Amino acid sequence: MAGVLYIVATPIGNLEDITLRALRVLKEVGLIAAEDTRHTRHLLDHYGIKTALTSYHEHNERAKAQNLVERLLHGDSIGLVSDAGTPAISDPGYRLVVAALLAGIQVTPIPGAAALAAVISASGLPSDRFVFEGFLPAKKQEKKKKLQKLQSEVRTLIFYEAPHRLKESLQDLQQVFGDREIVVAREVTKMHEEFLRGTISAVSEQIANRELKGEITIVVHGSPSLAEVSDEEIEAEIRHLAGAGMGIKAISELLGERYDLSKRGLYRLALDLMQAKETD
Repeated sequence: MAGVLYIVATPIGNLEDITLRALRVLKEVGLIAAEDTRHTRHLLDHYGIKTALTSYHEHNERAKAQNLVERLLHGDSIGLVSDAGTPAISDPGYRLVVAALLAGIQVTPIPGAAALAAVISASGLPSDRFVFEGFLPAKKQEKKKKLQKLQSEVRTLIFYEAPHRLKESLQDLQQVFGDREIVVAREVTKMHEEFLRGTISAVSEQIANRELKGEITIVVHGSPSLAEVSDEEIEAEIRHLAGAGMGIKAISELLGERYDLSKRGLYRLALDLMQAKETD
């Protein structure tokens, strides 16, 4: 009889954030496949769990998945864990889950911590509908293309980001999205947990002279629907984008797509505002 593949959520920081069921499963399985065996060994030692470990990470998952499936087919149950949170969510695991399902193996989730759920629950931004985009592309042009595709998304957006790229990413977010409400959360559930709330420009000011460390989650308010956008807000966005160096044509195209407005009308409005500014 084949074993079971358990997808086991582990703490994202605080070691107390693990379920009783997860602890039982990690004790009972024949093998734990871990993103970083040293990191997971620390968790297992904390709870006195002696189960054998094997590595399963982004650099070996293609080759390792078949090996793990063979063990499952021979009757061993396996617990899959990542360094933090729920496996296969911006972490290795997807390929192993697919391979196990194709082999007819039972895949069972053991739910628990996930950074995106923890952060949006405490963000204060709309949480009834949201879009999780994982990590933003590291290359600037790819990142901007990604953001431009999301600029008209009305649901709350959630991103993961590396701390050394945060300041640049906030600049890109503001240039493409305008000065929306955001929440930047870092080190959630850990000793130095911090939530920074406000507009993108306000949060950027808060971190301007800081070198942040740790895991970063960004929550961005979705694009306002057409009915929610006033003429004053449109004019404010035009002035902001123009002040950031964007040309009138680019502004009209960006806001036209964002709010489903006439690009020609926006061009005239932007031109009028710029001419009025020059005569002030």
